[in-house]
Amino acid sequence: MSKTINRIMLVIKHLGISARQFDISIGTANGYILRMQKNNASVGSDVIERIVELYPQINLVWLITGQGDMLLENSKKETSKTNHEIEQYINERLSEKWSAEKKQLLDEILKELKSIEKN
Repeated sequence: MSKTINRIMLVIKHLGISARQFDISIGTANGYILRMQKNNASVGSDVIERIVELYPQINLVWLITGQGDMLLENSKKETSKTNHEIEQYINERLSEKWSAEKKQLLDEILKELKSIEKN
């Protein structure tokens, strides 16, 4: 019987995005999905929740059990629009992450400069 991680890989292929882009979109660590696949590991319920929240066209029953179709019937026609939305969401998440990292780096540099000034 196929595991949920294998069905997630089918979703990624269907969406036409990389595993890294998928990781970013669902808020998991870089390499999470590929690591789970390599180890044939189980995916947590929190990850499954995020997948169906961000990709509502995915059939939850299929994702968990493998029964039925990958896509919900009423959303099969909306996939191309969703791909554009996915790309936009990923870009926004990357931009937010980079901004936060830049701010943290700037704060660290300012602390170092203040430390140097005290000495």
